[in-house]
Amino acid sequence: HLDNHHLWDPNEFAVSCFRIIMYSIQAQHSHHVIQQVLNHLDTNNKNTPRVRAGIVQVLLETVAIAAKGSVGFFGGNLPDYQRAEVMMFIMGKVPVYGTPCHTLDPGKIGNQGTKRIQTMLLSSLIMVTSGFKSKSMAGALPPPFLDPLFSISLMEDGELRQMVLEILHNIIDRHDNRAKLRGIRIIPNVAALKIKREKISKQDVAFMKKHGQQLYRHIYLGCKEEDNVHKNFELLFTTLAILTIELANEEVVIDLIRLAIALQDMALVNEENMPMCIRCGIMALVAAYLNFLSQMIANPPFCQHVSKVIELRNMDAPYLLPEHIFRDKCPLPDSLDKDDRLLYFQTADMAECLAGPGYNAERLSIPYIPQVTDEDRLTRRKSFVDTTSIQDIMSNSLPDKSQLAEEITFETLKKAIDTTGLEEQEREKRRQVMEKFQKAPFEEIAAHCESKANMLHDRLAQIFELTIRPPPSPSGVVSISAGHTQHQSVPVYEMKFPDL
Repeated sequence: HLDNHHLWDPNEFAVSCFRIIMYSIQAQHSHHVIQQVLNHLDTNNKNTPRVRAGIVQVLLETVAIAAKGSVGFFGGNLPDYQRAEVMMFIMGKVPVYGTPCHTLDPGKIGNQGTKRIQTMLLSSLIMVTSGFKSKSMAGALPPPFLDPLFSISLMEDGELRQMVLEILHNIIDRHDNRAKLRGIRIIPNVAALKIKREKISKQDVAFMKKHGQQLYRHIYLGCKEEDNVHKNFELLFTTLAILTIELANEEVVIDLIRLAIALQDMALVNEENMPMCIRCGIMALVAAYLNFLSQMIANPPFCQHVSKVIELRNMDAPYLLPEHIFRDKCPLPDSLDKDDRLLYFQTADMAECLAGPGYNAERLSIPYIPQVTDEDRLTRRKSFVDTTSIQDIMSNSLPDKSQLAEEITFETLKKAIDTTGLEEQEREKRRQVMEKFQKAPFEEIAAHCESKANMLHDRLAQIFELTIRPPPSPSGVVSISAGHTQHQSVPVYEMKFPDL
């Protein structure tokens, strides 16, 4: 058809046709289409250069679509338990600056090359996690997967942060509610969305107790990035909404409100010197989320407070609402007035709305402050292994200080004074170990480890020799001499059992 009607030059229609074909067939059959176009190029080898150029352009389009579709396709068709293994494998290959296990040399591949690898692997993770259903979040998001994923969410590249949020959505949204939440907006009637949800399981409650603060922290830090665009805020809103649907009990609801208040305060105080468009974007995100949350928990006074603030913003400050700030050429204010309290969500009013059984509203008065860790610095720096990495390993091996808290009494103080010398010795010992591994030649460290291994091997050999050799029995010991077996009887009181 394209030959008979001279549609290779110009070739807009041909390109559109082959795009439709490539997106309509399964990825494993893509190579057949490419082969057909290549064969057709051969048969037109005597045609005009413009016709052949048109066929080549179609070929380029089909190859690009096939390559994009092949990333992660195979993993997406695996059963969930195998898919989890593939997810872990891919995550282990994503380059994350500052972690010894992901050492890349940007001098060889360049920052653009690194980003292309990160984008390709994260794209494959999006495909593998699509449709992934896990009964418990702890199984779907184990620390070896979650930690590097969150490290990428702190990178300065807005597109990579978007991909991380899409991966989280795929895993957390077990009831396919994302389509109903698409687009950041003030939803007038959340009940009309007919959101599917179940009661939060004990395993998921435990997961949020363990990893909730980590999730909140990365949402908080992700909101203030200066290269955030409309899509970033859309994905952040969806993340908050899905967390509410899938993982929020009464305690998590309070934590999410504290997070929203902290985001509002961050935009108002502006210690980070963020651009006005980002500050207004954060305000719009908070409004959209609190409107959704208040209706999800079905608390009429809370809904009334949120609606009142949104109504006033519509009249006096439309740039603080998502329907306005994310439009092109939305007029921005010169400043945000903290004293205009009616335009902002008030902690005291929300606490009063949530007072009563079910919610510990007193916790709302405790401001949410994300912990600053080495992760922020490690994600952005370009060097990989330095002295802090060994110190991090040493500190990670020590018990959590919060677990060591105890009531301070005279006895504990006395004990602390008595053990000061021991602590000094322990610190000095740790310092010497670190210094040795930092400065000693590789051969010396290897020899030291080998000697320890040999000592352990010898000790194990002794134990196995004692345990594997059968003990003597009263019926007699079998001994072989000159090719003949002889039985020697041993009385029970003379038997010697091995010392285990």
